[in-house]
This record gives sequence, C-alpha cells and structure tokens, in this order.
Amino acid sequence: MSTEFHNTGHGAGRDSGREPVHDDIRFETEDVKATKIYGYLIALAIAVVLSYVICVYVLRVTTRMAEQSDTAPPAVREQMGAEYRAMPPEPRLQGVPGHEQDPQYDMRKKVEDDTAANEQTTWIDQNAGIAQISVKDAMRIIAEKKALPGASAPPAEKKK
Repeated sequence: MSTEFHNTGHGAGRDSGREPVHDDIRFETEDVKATKIYGYLIALAIAVVLSYVICVYVLRVTTRMAEQSDTAPPAVREQMGAEYRAMPPEPRLQGVPGHEQDPQYDMRKKVEDDTAANEQTTWIDQNAGIAQISVKDAMRIIAEKKALPGASAPPAEKKK
C-alpha cells in the first residue's frame, strides 16, 4: 500500500516533472479540437440553409407549372352568374349553399324509411310461399323455436 496522499496531484512526489512511462499504455497527446466541432456545426448549418433554399425553389417551380397547366373554368360557369361560381362543383355535399335540404332532415327521413321497411309485412313470392314479415315477428318466431335453423347442437360436456 502506498503511504503518499492522493491529493498531491500529478508531478508531486519523487518523480516530479516526468510523466509516467509504460511500454503498452500511452496518453493522448491532444484533446478534441473545438475548431473541428465548430467546422461540423457550420457545415450542418450550411446544409440546412441549402436544403431550405432548394425546397423553396422546388415549391415555386411546381406552383408556376401548375398555374400554367391549369385550364380556365368552362364558359357555362361564367355565364351562370357570380352566385353559381361561388358554389362548389357538382356533386355538392349536404349542408353547402345550394343544397335544397338539411342534412338532419335527410337523416330523419332515412331512419323513418328504414323503420317502415322493417315493420312492413308483404308477399315477396306468394307462389313459393316467401313473405316479408316485421323484425319483431321474426324475432318472436325464432325465440319460440328456441334455436336458429341450421345451428349445430351445443358440444357435450366432458366427463372426468
């Protein structure tokens, strides 16, 4: 064990002024240079600025090409007046100006029509005996039979 204090620093002791020498181990002669790091940062900044300039150039070129290749609206739209030109082209979605009915009204009408169709009882093919019955009646008939047609029997329980 050494009897010297550890806080004496390098160079303190009997071999002061000399670096330790070992055959297999060498110390770095210099640290990382800050100029190299700054050089890489400057190169990165230049690359970012150049990519931005390229993107702006590509955007302007493609915008110009799109403007040149765009065709004018048909003359019919121009003759129909300013109100028609303000509307989107056909087919128009529900709720936009120019649509006659309210989307809520359309939904209520659809639900009413579907409910009426589900409660309707009519013959589809009377000669073949095919009829359309209401959903409530069909559910009641199936519940009375206690099983769906074509349903397989439940698996038998295993005995231990």
